[in-house]
Amino acid sequence: MNGNGAPPRAGDANSGSAASARTRLERGRGALGPALELVHTGRAPTRAVLTAELGVTRATAGAVAAELEALGLIRVDSRPGAGGAQGRPSHRLAIDENGPVALAAQVHPDGFRAALVGLGGRIVATAPGKLTVSEDPAQVLGAVVGAGAGLLAETGRRCIGAGLAVPSAVAEPDGTALNPLHLAWPAGSPVRAIFERCVKDAGIDGPALAGNDVNLAALAEHRHGAGRGAQHLLCVATGHRGVGGALVLDGRLHSGSSGLALEVGHLTVNPEGRACHCGGRGCLDVEADPLAFLTAAGRTPGPEVSLLQQARDLLRDGYGEPPVRAAAEELIDRLGLGLAGLVNILNPDRIILGGLHRELLYADPERLRAVVADRSLWGRSGGVPILPCTLDHNSLVGAAELAWQPVLDDPLGTLGTAA
Repeated sequence: MNGNGAPPRAGDANSGSAASARTRLERGRGALGPALELVHTGRAPTRAVLTAELGVTRATAGAVAAELEALGLIRVDSRPGAGGAQGRPSHRLAIDENGPVALAAQVHPDGFRAALVGLGGRIVATAPGKLTVSEDPAQVLGAVVGAGAGLLAETGRRCIGAGLAVPSAVAEPDGTALNPLHLAWPAGSPVRAIFERCVKDAGIDGPALAGNDVNLAALAEHRHGAGRGAQHLLCVATGHRGVGGALVLDGRLHSGSSGLALEVGHLTVNPEGRACHCGGRGCLDVEADPLAFLTAAGRTPGPEVSLLQQARDLLRDGYGEPPVRAAAEELIDRLGLGLAGLVNILNPDRIILGGLHRELLYADPERLRAVVADRSLWGRSGGVPILPCTLDHNSLVGAAELAWQPVLDDPLGTLGTAA
C-alpha cells in the first residue's frame, strides 16, 4: 500500500529510491564546505575517513564526494584505496589537478610575484618575480595583477578570486596598509580597494582580498605545512626586510580587533640597539632581519639580488668564517629573546620560523632553543617545539587561501550547482 492506502503503483520503488538519494544529498549539502576543507588540508584521503570526520553515513559521504567531484574540485578514485570501516576498501579522494585556481600576488621591498594556486595549496604556475617596486601602489598592483592575468590566459584555468600579501599590517574593515615601513608607499594606502579595482579591470571574477604577508604565511603553513595540527601556532619570520609574526588559534588567524595583532617586529630586544623605522630602538625588526645580519657580518649589500637571498647565501656559504658565525649568533640571541617574550605571553604549542630565521634555526638549533628555554617561564618546564617553515612561497599560498575561503565556506553558493 502507498501512503494514501492505495495499492502501490508501478515505479513507486524507483521513485522512493530517487527521493532517498535526494534526501541524502540535501542532508549532505550542509557538509560540502567541511568536506572540501578536509580534502583541501589533506585530512580526508579516503571516503571512509571523510565519513568518520563528518559523522555522517557512508551514503551521505558518497553523495557529498560526488557533488564536489561534479563541481570540478576533487576526484574520487573508485579503485580500492586504504581500508575503510570494518576493513572494507574505500575510494581515494584527491584534489582535481585540472580544477579552478586562485590568483595569488605578493609584494615585498625587493619586488613582487604572481602565481596561480589550486586547492591543497598547490602552486600551478608562477610569473617571473620583478625586482623593482614603484612608489605608486596602483602601478605595482596593476603590474602584478597583469602578470597573473597572463598566467590565466596561458593556462586557461578558471579563477575563483584573488588574494594579495603585503609587508604591512592591513587594517580592517577598510583594507588599508597601515604601516608599509619597507615600501615607499604612503601610510594608509587603500591596498584592498586598489587591488579589487585592478582585478576587476583585468576581467578576473571572484573576490579580491588582501592581508599581511606573515599572517598569510602562517595560515598556509597551518593548513598545508609545518603548522598542521597545531592548536596555538606562533609564526615568526623575516621578510625581505623586517620581522613579522602571526598567531593561528584553532585554525583561524588571530588578527585582533582591527587586523593589527602580532606586530612582533616592534618588540624591543636590544634597548641600546639600532634605530627602528617605527621611532623606537633595538626592535626585532631591525635587530634580526637580513640587513641586520649582513651588516653584523661586515658585508655591504649589493643590488643584484634580494637582501633575503644575499643573507641566505652568506649564511650557507660563509658560516665557517668567524665574522659570519658571530653575526649569526648575535641574531640568534636577539631572536631568542623575542621568542621567549612571546612564549611567556601567548603560550603557543608550536613555533615555526620562516625566511632568514629558518636558516638561523638550521645553522644552530640548540643555541636558539636554549635561549628561548632559558628566558621563558614555560620553556623551562619542557620547551616549545621550534620548527622551520616547510612551504615554498608560503605567503603566496596564504594569499590564495584568502580567495579560496569563500569556496571552502560554501562551494555551491560560490561555484553554482554541480552539473
